[in-house]
Amino acid sequence: MERETFFADVILPLALPRVLTYRVPQILSEHIQVGQRVIVPIGKHKRYTGIVERIHTTVPSGYEARYVEDILDTQPLIYPLQLKFWRWIAEYYCCTVGEVMNAALPGGLKLSSETKFVLIEADFGAHQLNEKEVLLIESLQNNGALKVEEIATALQLKNPSKVLKSLMEKRIIAAEDEIKEKYKPRTADMLSLGSSTNTDAGLKEVFAALEKKKAQKQIDALMMFLQMSRYDEDQRGEVDRLKLQNASQTTASIIQNLIQKNIFQSRTVEIGRLPAHLLASENAKPLSEAQQTALVEIQEHFQTKDVVLLEGVTSSGKTEVYIHLIEQALIDQKQVLFLLPEIALTTQIIHRLRRHFGKRVGIYHSGYSDNERTEVWNKVLADSPGECDIILGARSSLFLPFTRLGLVIVDEEHEHSFKQHDPSPRYHARDAAIVLASAFKAKVLLGSATPAVETYWNAKKERFGLVQLTQRYGGVSLPEIHITDIRKELKGKSMQGNLSSELIQAMEASMAAGEQIILFQNRRGYSPIWQCHSCSWIPVCTRCDVSLTYHKNVHQLKCHYCGYSCDPPKGCNACGSTDLRMLGFGTEKIEEDIQLIFPEVTVQRMDLDTTRNKNSYQKIIQDFETGKIQILVGTQMVTKGLDFDNVSLVGILNADKMMNYPDYRSIERSYQLMMQVSGRAGRRGKQGKVIIQTFNPTHWLFDFVKRGDYQALYDHEIAERQHFGYPPYVRMIKITVKHKEEDKAERAAQEARKLLAEIVGPHVLGPEKPHIPRINNYYLQQLMVKQIRNTELKEKKAQIAQAMRDVLSMTEFKSAKISIDVDPI
Repeated sequence: MERETFFADVILPLALPRVLTYRVPQILSEHIQVGQRVIVPIGKHKRYTGIVERIHTTVPSGYEARYVEDILDTQPLIYPLQLKFWRWIAEYYCCTVGEVMNAALPGGLKLSSETKFVLIEADFGAHQLNEKEVLLIESLQNNGALKVEEIATALQLKNPSKVLKSLMEKRIIAAEDEIKEKYKPRTADMLSLGSSTNTDAGLKEVFAALEKKKAQKQIDALMMFLQMSRYDEDQRGEVDRLKLQNASQTTASIIQNLIQKNIFQSRTVEIGRLPAHLLASENAKPLSEAQQTALVEIQEHFQTKDVVLLEGVTSSGKTEVYIHLIEQALIDQKQVLFLLPEIALTTQIIHRLRRHFGKRVGIYHSGYSDNERTEVWNKVLADSPGECDIILGARSSLFLPFTRLGLVIVDEEHEHSFKQHDPSPRYHARDAAIVLASAFKAKVLLGSATPAVETYWNAKKERFGLVQLTQRYGGVSLPEIHITDIRKELKGKSMQGNLSSELIQAMEASMAAGEQIILFQNRRGYSPIWQCHSCSWIPVCTRCDVSLTYHKNVHQLKCHYCGYSCDPPKGCNACGSTDLRMLGFGTEKIEEDIQLIFPEVTVQRMDLDTTRNKNSYQKIIQDFETGKIQILVGTQMVTKGLDFDNVSLVGILNADKMMNYPDYRSIERSYQLMMQVSGRAGRRGKQGKVIIQTFNPTHWLFDFVKRGDYQALYDHEIAERQHFGYPPYVRMIKITVKHKEEDKAERAAQEARKLLAEIVGPHVLGPEKPHIPRINNYYLQQLMVKQIRNTELKEKKAQIAQAMRDVLSMTEFKSAKISIDVDPI
């Protein structure tokens, strides 16, 4: 009887329009499963690790299927629901499923292909070899296989390609692709008492022998072991070898001597990289009457709707409502996904949730290493009871292999940080979470004090449930908001640096009362522009069409788009004048101003420059919570859901820049930022104060901010968007064309426009240069597709993606790049 031949469609981490089909060898046919990782060849020499998407018996047409080489997993790494979710993201956001795979899997589960060279002929006496070739052969004989950089070091050559080519042509060596798994479990050597010391009598004999030999260091190590292992006759403990070595102040050789004498015995065990979780130490707090009403309303909405928006003013206690909902989900034996827009927010929420739920909380975001994220992935995959039932993370946590997902909470749902920009897939975590939840028949709660206009529109249309929390917890009043006229202050020469006299007086009063202050300036660095006072020359990035920002702490001019940096000029490059002046200010300049005005005060910045390290967010927040920092100066990181007991004053130092940004969402975002940062003031028993500095104090938006009137803001914005044709009334797709030659970027964009017009008709805007027309030596052109909301876009999106591939296939535009951004923000 002839055996049936199976084929596997394999997703590769490459931007391929279609998946490739591979033949499954008979030896693997009984073991291969959908969702497993497999090693497959592609091209002449490369091998990749892919995910099996489908197993079938259909022979692929158009090419001969190559063989699957190996299976890496005994059980699936991805479940069918996740694969379906990957497909939805690829189709909706106009990308390839391979790009989704790249975003979905932590680096520890993706394997790297590294080219190595090995000997393939043992007898090479017939060949004429030079000195370098002989040296390479000897190195390969000693080491088995070497990478190119290792060969270069061994031969003391910068480029060993000629030697490699010669030996490959002589068929003495060959390139070998070695698949190497990045994830390695963390291990530790654990020590326990050996057979000679496992009784009291044995221990006495060992101590006597060591004392006789005057081996004091070995005695110290043994004594420390007994102390650390809490030794008793009935239960012998184990001690980490490295920890014992450090605690007893001994060396590795002393510990090794004790092992060789059978005083200790050693074994290697796998340990986790994740921090040890404390047991849950407190129950959920009783809810206020308003919170209890909101909880009941949410549960009632969940009876008929899958998505509910909780609109709660800042400090209304939304997190406590979340905790009660999570408790119910856990009682129902469901998993919970708690999405946050920023890593900075996780620090405080982690502590709050772990106090309630202990080790049931798992953390997953880019601040963790690849190996740490891989461990969380494996814990969710294993679905161990009572472990990682609650996942707290940023947008990438959507891709974890859930099996019992019952509740998704999206906190601060209005935040644009939920949108992935580069690289593809350019998905929005809030919207994708709703789709993921629907696959599990799970419920979604969106929380915000200032909801996105689109979200509120969906609630008003009764697509989502709407629950409102209008009172601050504990009856605390909303902060008192003052608008300060900077023009008047400058005219009266009452400004000190970039701080108004009103703000300085309020700061003095707060500090005198022992209270803390937050100052918000949404620009990092010291000064965004240096300018020649004589001819107005400005130093700009050599690779981007932007001015360079001065960073005083490193005395460098830096580009915030491509990373280019240089020393500040000593004079004008145009006219030679040395009269260079700084315009504008960033967080560094504010920090310096405060130190000059209040030299005794402790100030800390919280921006991208000060939070690059893994635990830097946590340290700054902890120091501020414990009062070590009196004034916190930050970018929008300080606006997002942080809860500090002792903050009585918030200063917004430049409201105009936000409001005048050329984007249809600028007013909505300005309102959200001002209300969110204002909400940090007066959160515990006392009304706070907010001072907003502006050159335009009569702007109508400030009336909405002072009243905290989100409804008025929404009414204004929704009317404008309906009139001018913006979301939620239309769907938008932004297409960006890039090329290193400006004229080719323009021609490629025109070609793209022609093809788009054939698909969507006249609903194409552009091409035109964006706000910044060149980034990292690529000239940019943008097109915008607008379609009425009810239009079926699924087929058109596939056609748009193919049209852009057609543009890139043209000889003239081979080196161009095109990105597609669905629902841009």
